[in-house]
Amino acid sequence: MRLPTPALLAATLALGAAAASAHTVTYVGTLSNLGEPATAAGSLGTGSVSVAFDDDTFMMTVNVSFSGLSGTSTASHIHCCTSAAGTGSAGVATPLPTFPGFPLGVTSGSYSQTFDLAQASNWNPAFITANGGTASGAFAAFATGLAGGKAYLNIHSSISGGGEVRTFLVPSAVPEPETYALMLAGLGLLVLRRRSLGH
Repeated sequence: MRLPTPALLAATLALGAAAASAHTVTYVGTLSNLGEPATAAGSLGTGSVSVAFDDDTFMMTVNVSFSGLSGTSTASHIHCCTSAAGTGSAGVATPLPTFPGFPLGVTSGSYSQTFDLAQASNWNPAFITANGGTASGAFAAFATGLAGGKAYLNIHSSISGGGEVRTFLVPSAVPEPETYALMLAGLGLLVLRRRSLGH
């Protein structure tokens, strides 16, 4: 049996709302020496970062690819939260001394790891302490910092202990699937409205 147009639209809206409830946002960035200490001034290191952050499931997937470091990698993590978006420095939010399993002692490499941010072990203890003493407090502060452009991922190296390359994390320009669903639902409403007005 074929659904009438209003029922079809209602079903589409329900699907769009369900998709929108999964709040995964992907943050991206390109690594460079900009913003790092003077010891990194001559670095030609580069790379790309993608961080998928889900504020419903408390999961975060970090993907990093890097090359051309002047020194060999000694640590990598995400810092949060700077006082202004896209600039400044902040303490480490994620595990110390480095992401578990991050490739160390190399000038190039790649990394992919998923973290359950409901677990205190996936945070820097000092970041938890500074944000209410719980993993949920740390998560809330981190989510706000990410959304505000006040979090950055960096890679430290043997020639620049304070960091050789970094990138501030910004939302990906590519709409997520739930965004497409909401856009289609909105388009459906517009079409129905125009029909009801006789246009």
